[in-house]
Amino acid sequence: MSSDGAAESAQTGGQAGAGGPGDPTGRRHARDPQGLPVWQSSQPGSIYDYIRVASFSLGPDGRIEQWSERATEMLGIPARYAVGKDPVEAFVPVELRETGHRKVSEILDGREWTGLVPYRREAGGEADGLAEIYVMPSETEDGRRAAVCLVVDVRALRGIETDLAASQAVFGQSPMGFTLFGTDGRLLRVNERFATVFGGPASKYRGRGPHDFLPRPEAERMTVALRRVLDTGEPVTEMQLVGAIPGEDDRRRWSVSLYRLHGASGRPIGVAALAADVTGRRRAEREAANARRNLALLNEAGARIGNSLDLETTARTLLDVAVPQFCDLASVDLYQGLLAGDEAPPGMTDGSAELRRVAFASAVSDAPLATTTCCVPEDGTGPVAVGAVHRYPFNSPCAGALRTAQAQIIPGRESDDGPELGAVVHSTLAVPMVARDTVVGLVQFSRTKGSEPFGERDTALAVELAARAAVCIDNARLYRREHERALILQRSLLPPGDPEAAGLDIACRYLPGTTATEVGGDWFDVIELPGHRTALVVGDVMGRGLRAAVAMGELRTAVRTLALLDLEPAEVLSALDEIARGLGGGGDGRKTARAPRSRSGSVPAGPAHSAGTADLSEVYLATCVYAVYDPVTRRCTFANAGHLPPVLVEEGEDALLLDVPPGMPLGVGGEPFEEIEVDLPDGALLALYTDGLVESRDHPLDEGLQAFRAALSEADRRLEDACDHVLNALDTSHGEDDIALLMARVHGLPKDAVGDWNLAPEPRSVSRARELARDQLTDWGLEALVDTTELLVSELVTNALRHGHGEIRVRLLLDRTLVCEVWDADLAQPRRRRARDTDEGGRGLQLVGLLSAGWGSRRTPRGKTVWFELALPDGESEPTDPTEALLSLF
Repeated sequence: MSSDGAAESAQTGGQAGAGGPGDPTGRRHARDPQGLPVWQSSQPGSIYDYIRVASFSLGPDGRIEQWSERATEMLGIPARYAVGKDPVEAFVPVELRETGHRKVSEILDGREWTGLVPYRREAGGEADGLAEIYVMPSETEDGRRAAVCLVVDVRALRGIETDLAASQAVFGQSPMGFTLFGTDGRLLRVNERFATVFGGPASKYRGRGPHDFLPRPEAERMTVALRRVLDTGEPVTEMQLVGAIPGEDDRRRWSVSLYRLHGASGRPIGVAALAADVTGRRRAEREAANARRNLALLNEAGARIGNSLDLETTARTLLDVAVPQFCDLASVDLYQGLLAGDEAPPGMTDGSAELRRVAFASAVSDAPLATTTCCVPEDGTGPVAVGAVHRYPFNSPCAGALRTAQAQIIPGRESDDGPELGAVVHSTLAVPMVARDTVVGLVQFSRTKGSEPFGERDTALAVELAARAAVCIDNARLYRREHERALILQRSLLPPGDPEAAGLDIACRYLPGTTATEVGGDWFDVIELPGHRTALVVGDVMGRGLRAAVAMGELRTAVRTLALLDLEPAEVLSALDEIARGLGGGGDGRKTARAPRSRSGSVPAGPAHSAGTADLSEVYLATCVYAVYDPVTRRCTFANAGHLPPVLVEEGEDALLLDVPPGMPLGVGGEPFEEIEVDLPDGALLALYTDGLVESRDHPLDEGLQAFRAALSEADRRLEDACDHVLNALDTSHGEDDIALLMARVHGLPKDAVGDWNLAPEPRSVSRARELARDQLTDWGLEALVDTTELLVSELVTNALRHGHGEIRVRLLLDRTLVCEVWDADLAQPRRRRARDTDEGGRGLQLVGLLSAGWGSRRTPRGKTVWFELALPDGESEPTDPTEALLSLF
């Protein structure tokens, strides 16, 4: 039968023999009663379609009797040009005809022949085709010799051979596992790579399914995927399968891609699978992911840790970075002694010193967990709460980590009894926090069951995180210590929060330029002077920070010392200027010349100054305003050393800048200071301030002064509220300079609180002074002080008569204490001396010192004033008995 007849019969059989459904090949069968297939239809795309077989027949005369349609299609020669023709004469070139006739004769003699025959499609043309012909001898009905010829297109054969060779090369030489599954899900063929991985020859796996070489769960996944690819035609790529290679303990991971195979007609004939061993790649990807995670953690740690100078905040930030990205829970313990300011607390070197837990974080529990039994504190109470102080047992891994400064991996507990001991934790890293070769604490990173245990790379990362946090925590600790010292210094230099003064209500505010240090060079002071007078001082050292605060403290102390000498304001500033120049001199004690400077404090450095000397001289340049208020006369004397002018607000009036001669800053030298006196009526408001209150980069000084005056003009309220109103109204949050504000409301001493008398320079004035003092004290209800006051007034008036000259003036002042002042016209200051037992005099000033709370003398423009002060009776303590005091002198 010719190939065309076979195809036609196959089609007829396919239509007549449609069988039952469900055959995975897509073929249908007709069966005889015995169940054997009697006819079968192959869909288009069979092997005959690929190799392109055609047929024709030769009669006894050697001419073509039949010519198939496939021959026409394949050779390009219609049947009308072929039937009845001698094939040699019609299709073979002239030069090959002799050979062709000989071969035809041999065929008709009954010999089979196979060979390549060139042919031409057009008569008279050259050979333009090559066919492989298989000739089979046959007989006609009458017994004569004939032949049946099968023709194959050589080009199609060569293509099939090339495709088979390429397919065999790809299949056999592929470094990946290459398998073919049939439509029933069983292997049709595997390559040598697949057989090498799973053992045995490749033929061993033919007919087997996924369950024969994969674990059950993975085989189920593979089977489902095969069925889905067959049904839908959609490929599956990069499906991950895990299994074990025979003879190896390590589990392997494969990446499998599946795609459906089709015949020439598009009929599914199976599924191809490509499998690559990605165990190493997976391991490398996991390591790369871990490396990326570690780098990300380090980057995050570098960006977040250390942004605060607070110990607890830094510790919490470390745990925020580590949990849950690196571990499931973590804690930070710091040495209690270091937190308290000790450089090396006892027991720190051997890990037995007390620690305080400053931070804890957990992604699995809100309550702290003890990571391991061996790291439970000595008291055995279980987990440590944040803020608790504890110790680790000497032989525990935690104490060992502190002692050796080496990280330790601590395995978790395996038993489940006592869950409070942290049975859920299965791996812990105890990492000492080392900063500048000193262990400052311990951080513990823990992972719970279900997470990977810590490895060497995790340990290295934990050590790096702990080291970064340790340096920041140590910096925060050092900053806290220095900050506390600076605060102690600053608070010791500033006056109390509620200073008191006779005839004045005082309110004050101090704002450092930076809240990080709270120290600076601005200062204010309220100094009580003899005669219930008060010195008000505001100054500004040109600089900021601790050095400016130290310079401010030295200048403030000098101001207080000079003020207690009861010098005039201009004299105080002149002496303070000399002191500032001395403090700012070179290390050899010599004074250094200075050029005038601006308010910004910039001074051109001369060649004769070293850098250190220039810096020191700059620190000790300052401005200052010094005012002395007398509540009796209600007059205030001002002197100014380069400072902004005071502001006075009288009732019903706008704020006024007092015209006080500015003078040169302290430490510049070379110019005398001037002073002025100003009458301050009762109810007036006086404000002294530094430039930080009224000047900043955002607005010029004039605008700041105008805003300050406007705020003061509205300050008709309680003095403390007036201070707050001024600070709220002005820009005080610029952080560029320190701010000091001193406000005083004037009310003076009432007239009935002052007793003032002039006495003639004669002996009877002594008794007259005692009488006047007795009457005044009786009017004030101070009978308990009469005897002491009479005795001391008598002594001072007697000294004025004996050692002075001119008119004598006696004044009694009553405020928070009783003050007595005696004037005379002599400039010689009284000097206290110790009288011998045989001396009849010389004990007056000793007596004054014994009976009074304080005494002294000061120069006046017309002589001197000697004064003493007595505390008012408080109803609890008895005043000193004058008789006992007199007897104690002998």
